[in-house]
Amino acid sequence: MTDNNIRLYHFLLTAAAVAVCLKFSIPCAVTVLIFSLLLLGIYQKLLSKRHDTIIELCDDIDRILRNDDLISFDEYKEGELSILSAEIHKMTIRLREQNSALAEEKKFAKEALEDISHQLRTPLTSVMMILGLMRDPQISKEQRTEYIWELCELLDRMKWLIETMLSLSRIEADAIKFAEDSVSCRELIKHSADAVSVTAELKGVELKTIISGEPSFIGDIRYTSEALVNLLKNAIEHTPEGGNVTIRAEGNNISTNITISDTGEGIPESELPHIFKRFYRSSEYTKNGFGIGLAFAKNVITSQNGSLKASNSEPNGAVFDIRFYRTVV
Repeated sequence: MTDNNIRLYHFLLTAAAVAVCLKFSIPCAVTVLIFSLLLLGIYQKLLSKRHDTIIELCDDIDRILRNDDLISFDEYKEGELSILSAEIHKMTIRLREQNSALAEEKKFAKEALEDISHQLRTPLTSVMMILGLMRDPQISKEQRTEYIWELCELLDRMKWLIETMLSLSRIEADAIKFAEDSVSCRELIKHSADAVSVTAELKGVELKTIISGEPSFIGDIRYTSEALVNLLKNAIEHTPEGGNVTIRAEGNNISTNITISDTGEGIPESELPHIFKRFYRSSEYTKNGFGIGLAFAKNVITSQNGSLKASNSEPNGAVFDIRFYRTVV
């Protein structure tokens, strides 16, 4: 019912009451009229106050839309507008949280793009330098072949960086649906070890495999293999010539466990909480990489109801412990 309708009904009711009272007593009719006008005045006062409150509420909403973060709705605690103000307060909190999250994402995206451009700039500069050297007609055939191999290696690293970054971004955006197949650890480890066997051989590092029984888990063998390859490459890179990298796999009633250990220099204790962060490169252990291989492995494994932890072993070497749980933990 609108305010105008309320006034009309009040007027009609007052007129009827006064007409009835006039039949009995003029003072009675006057009393009814005064009482009716008093009620009308109180109603107008309350209506004016509510109108002013609505105007204030609208002004506060307008200030929120202009990014004023200091607005509080605590003053609207009483009256019929309290429910509306409470809902607007909840909406304001959500908007502030979303705005904060968007600002963090924007900052992260900016830093990520800067890191990617820096990572690509270095190999691109090397490519340009090598191409410049190859333009010399005096270089030997052997030297030209060596340059070509260097170009292939640089381009392969750039390709890996771009593909890994795209996959990592899609995983973090929940744009990838992982397969839920029964994955044999023997098949997974063989496929992953084959992918790095040449690298290990050239480095003079021995790959060892120890598998107890026939462990398996539910997951996506393609993405999990990519994650293991990144971990194996990392282990090989930090293992000196003559050392070894060992892959162990076993299963129990709770989880399927895969462990990758090496005989390298290990990970500095201060680095352990940070090495799975994207673009983390601050020590001797991480200075030669792009800083996304371990982050990619972590995201792939945790997205499949798994966990990935890093530690050091005695007397030396790093250990990466992977667990795929049979139930949600």
